[in-house]
Amino acid sequence: MNSEKGFAFIETVVALALLGIIAVAFLSGLGTSTKATVVANNKITAVSLAQTQVEWVKKADYVYEATEYSAAPIPSGQDYTGYSVQIDSEPLNNPDDGIQKITVIVKHWGEDVLQLDVYKVDK
Repeated sequence: MNSEKGFAFIETVVALALLGIIAVAFLSGLGTSTKATVVANNKITAVSLAQTQVEWVKKADYVYEATEYSAAPIPSGQDYTGYSVQIDSEPLNNPDDGIQKITVIVKHWGEDVLQLDVYKVDK
């Protein structure tokens, strides 16, 4: 009878150890998926901002020999906190023949999240 009590104790310890291992694996996966969700949300917000900036620049008058265009205002709100945009341009040919390469860089808290290159044509 005494040997059965010891065996039940060993079974309990083994079961708890297995439960602990499974819990650690589950929590690790949960942390990874949470981080992936944050990264995906940052990327989606950056794409939205970049597309807005591209439309803003395309709507602006063509400026010959321009190295920068002004950026559209970033919407206020919690979703856009920490985001900034830089817009660079360079003529495709020298001298500027009416085609510029526009580079939109979206940053979140100073780190590059997205770079989008498009072309603007003087119509």
